[in-house]
Amino acid sequence: MAQKRAVLVLSDGSAYFGSGLGAPSLRAGELVFNTGMTGYQEALTDPSYAGQILLMTYPLIGNYGLNHEWVESGKVHVEGFCVRQDYGAPHHIKSEHNLDSYLSDNGIGGISGIDTRALTRKIRTHGVMPAALEVFEEKEADISALVEKARATDYSQLDFVEKVSTGKMYSSHPSSNAQTISGKKVALLDCGVKGNIIHELNKRGCEVMVFPAFTKADEIRSFSPNGVVVSNGPGDPARLGSIVAEMKTLMKDYPLMGICLGHQLLGWAAGSKTYKLKFGHRGGNHPVLDKKLGRVAITTQNHGFAVDEAGLGPDWEITHTNLNDKTNEGIAHKSLPIFSVQYHPEAHPGPRDSMYLFDQFVKSL
Repeated sequence: MAQKRAVLVLSDGSAYFGSGLGAPSLRAGELVFNTGMTGYQEALTDPSYAGQILLMTYPLIGNYGLNHEWVESGKVHVEGFCVRQDYGAPHHIKSEHNLDSYLSDNGIGGISGIDTRALTRKIRTHGVMPAALEVFEEKEADISALVEKARATDYSQLDFVEKVSTGKMYSSHPSSNAQTISGKKVALLDCGVKGNIIHELNKRGCEVMVFPAFTKADEIRSFSPNGVVVSNGPGDPARLGSIVAEMKTLMKDYPLMGICLGHQLLGWAAGSKTYKLKFGHRGGNHPVLDKKLGRVAITTQNHGFAVDEAGLGPDWEITHTNLNDKTNEGIAHKSLPIFSVQYHPEAHPGPRDSMYLFDQFVKSL
């Protein structure tokens, strides 16, 4: 078998050649970077990465392998995967696959042996940009064609939520290690939910009813939930006005919690808008100030848009701030049990500093 080779081509015309990983393929997407030292499988299976080529800044990836437990959804969602060095022979008692075989089984291509530090610096300087990644064996790559494919990619114009959301409603019941069986029911709008958000609610004794992202408020009401969660997910929140409209209706009757994209959509429901960050926040090491508690949490994040605080209505308050760039990380209604955070309190992977937010939500039900 011919050795797999790969090339990553950016929309500015630059090309990076390396060794191929995973399946021979040609994909395009928005090139973004993640600063996590671990959690590469959780990132690969996070629906929020739909439509993106993921670059890991930590130079050694794959060293503890991959298995069926460390997933956030049922498939790999990235368009491609870029690493400095792939550790092909992982060491971990639970390891079931190495990176190459895992990507191959999921039909995704990757590239190793490239200067990920230089690429990260380029993204930080110029912002995220479209790119094309080709993994090939015998033929040579057509760089000009790849440049054109990259330039034809417009991440903000595609509706990824519709692609990653569940096709039908389903329920997830409290786990055997639940703190207590609360008898509470939570309606979760699945915009691309990470599995561990559901697990954390189950652990607190809640039945979670997972609905497709575009479900109407009246249908959700018919199931008599005690509260609503709006999940994380991919894409531009400005495209999701129909979800915002249903959220505004649900907010009148139920406690509501938004996570990541759910936070951005709550921002729209609160009278604000969102804007695109230069290179986003992705990784497990982002410091956030909880202004109410006067406490700093290290958080897990994966987003490319932020809420514009200036547009928030008078009934809303700013609760959390990113200490790296001062962008908004949380809002809450001043009198109703409605709040959201930009980061991931379920912390898979990452620090568990913010688990208290799930407790706060469940207490409001």
